[in-house]
Amino acid sequence: MKIFLAVVISAVIAYLLGSINSSIIVVRLIKGKDIRTMGSKNAGLTNTLRCCGKKCALFTLVGDLLKGVVAVILSRIITGAIGAGLPPDNDTHYIGYIAGLFAILGHVFPIYFGFKGGKGVLVGVSTFIAVDARVFFVLLIIFAIVLAISKYVSLASVTASAMCPLVTFLMAKFIEKLPTGRCLLYLVLSLPMIAIVIWMHRSNMERLRNGTENKFSFRSK
Repeated sequence: MKIFLAVVISAVIAYLLGSINSSIIVVRLIKGKDIRTMGSKNAGLTNTLRCCGKKCALFTLVGDLLKGVVAVILSRIITGAIGAGLPPDNDTHYIGYIAGLFAILGHVFPIYFGFKGGKGVLVGVSTFIAVDARVFFVLLIIFAIVLAISKYVSLASVTASAMCPLVTFLMAKFIEKLPTGRCLLYLVLSLPMIAIVIWMHRSNMERLRNGTENKFSFRSK
């Protein structure tokens, strides 16, 4: 019962935090426009940079990263306060994945903005800053390498996301030396997060196949 209560409270709070879409708010405040009507119409960092410049992109970056981190931290505080850890060692690590999932859902389907948001990459990545920073840095390196070689943010995002469950398992098993069952639990909990991010990039994958996907540049239009 305690675990169920912790999951429900954490999920609701994470979803509400995720729904605070930084790109939509920043562009509306600074430019007086709706980012969802500009460029690729995606309320995310890359489209914000391309259409509105580095200032808007920076605020969007910070805002979206904070959402995931805060969601995970609050979920752990709630779980610890309720005493809903997993036996035998009162593990509250798992709740971060659940908070991350609902933060992504909030970002993709924000209740404050007509359920039309971004693709969830930054929020998904940011949850790992608080869940397991080592996983975050490995995924960041994978993202940077693919981006440097291909110049496609979408390809780098999907590649890093696809590697997330494997990296999560390997870190838990060989670095933290946790039992295999616990490592598999973390892997399974990371899968829905990754599935949403990859699904939200399906149009990008289609453009990549057609050769019409935009390459990344630090220059805004």
